[in-house]
Amino acid sequence: MIPVAKPVLDEREVEAVRRVILSGWVTQGPEVAAFEKEFADFVGAGHACAVSNCTTALHLALMAAGVGPGDEVVTVSHSFIATANAIRYCGAVPVFIDIEKDGFNIDPGLIEGAITARTRAILCVHQLGMPCDLARIVPIGKRHGIAVIEDAACAAGSEILIDGRWRKIGMPHGDIACFSFHPRKVLTTGDGGMLTTANPEYDRLFRLWRQHGMSVTDAVRHGSREVIYETYPQVGYNYRMTDLQAALGREQLRRLPGIVEQRRRLADRYAARLEALAGYGRPIEPQWARSNWQSYCVKLPDELDQRMVMQALLDLEISTRRGVMNVHLEGAYADEGAFRAGSRLSHSEDAQARTIILPLYAQMTEADIDAVVSALAALGSRTRPLKQTA
Repeated sequence: MIPVAKPVLDEREVEAVRRVILSGWVTQGPEVAAFEKEFADFVGAGHACAVSNCTTALHLALMAAGVGPGDEVVTVSHSFIATANAIRYCGAVPVFIDIEKDGFNIDPGLIEGAITARTRAILCVHQLGMPCDLARIVPIGKRHGIAVIEDAACAAGSEILIDGRWRKIGMPHGDIACFSFHPRKVLTTGDGGMLTTANPEYDRLFRLWRQHGMSVTDAVRHGSREVIYETYPQVGYNYRMTDLQAALGREQLRRLPGIVEQRRRLADRYAARLEALAGYGRPIEPQWARSNWQSYCVKLPDELDQRMVMQALLDLEISTRRGVMNVHLEGAYADEGAFRAGSRLSHSEDAQARTIILPLYAQMTEADIDAVVSALAALGSRTRPLKQTA
């Protein structure tokens, strides 16, 4: 079986976790603090705060930006449901706008038309690891005095060209960036998340809220030579990362540049092989973006049925996934008022229905890539010109 994804793990991660287990401190503690510092240094952020997953990171980011009941947040429906769910956790309404015609990211040209007096934030998604056009998005937030939050769940290790310099996603370029460390991601801690920001007040709030609103951390209390009574000045959450996860993340972070380099080579192999395959739309990087290629998503020829293609590949022991979901088509968002459409969503719906995610992971070989493309060639039509998606 060629799986759709596979984490890069070996004895180095085993030893990192073993070290923490034998230390006797396995909850949020010194490993989490070290991981936060190392991640902040890697992306070039002033602050990094580790949490239990990216969904909790998005929730805290929206709260810090002041999003509350009755507010609106401009985002995309074309994303994993956690993006919109985090908005609803705050009692706010997601305002869905379409993705770009030739890509899978939010269309910056539609954002201002969706902004109202109730808008408190723009939540853009670096979908499948490909950076959004932040050079266009961030100034919109500044003009309207609203926060720009980056859902960077898939984008650890991706880069963007800003002001003539290549910068890591997570610097952040907006107000807050949120990462996922799920096993499908390029960097994994089993599960986990991270918030990065340049705003020290946001970082203070993240740290307060992630641990039940407790005034002092466990590490401070247990390390004190005097008795400390903690207080709970605000309602908080149990959104903590453990030291076991952080130790894993620190080892993964050391590997990340090499993993991204290998994924980029494999994506180039896909592009070269798919170029001769008529009817398949290939993902193409803008000149200002360097993707970590967390996923490789292709558009199918019009005459091929998505489910049929996926089943045919599965029968050949090649695993795939449907293209990215659309939240507005799910039952959880069927109730009136669950969202507002800020534009037509035709490109989003087409992308879900007409694309599949192909296998891509660092341990793949060129022979694996060739096997996947050869299987597609046996299914596809060669009668239509090649389509490209940016």
